[in-house]
Amino acid sequence: MNGLKEMAREAGLLDETNGWDVWFPDNLEAFAKLVAAKEREACAKLCDKEIEDWGWDANVVNVGSAIRERGAV
Repeated sequence: MNGLKEMAREAGLLDETNGWDVWFPDNLEAFAKLVAAKEREACAKLCDKEIEDWGWDANVVNVGSAIRERGAV
């Protein structure tokens, strides 16, 4: 859960200087994007590891890059 609290702070959902939680639509959208990016990267790392473990040609089977590219949209 540490990662989620850190992302909530980064998205502006937690303002610990005032002790407030700031739940506005823009903040929630930013938080959702951070969570999705973290999950995409975790999935991409699993794919990268499979390519490495199995000795596949990363230029032919580069699923990790395809997952990371989804965040650029």
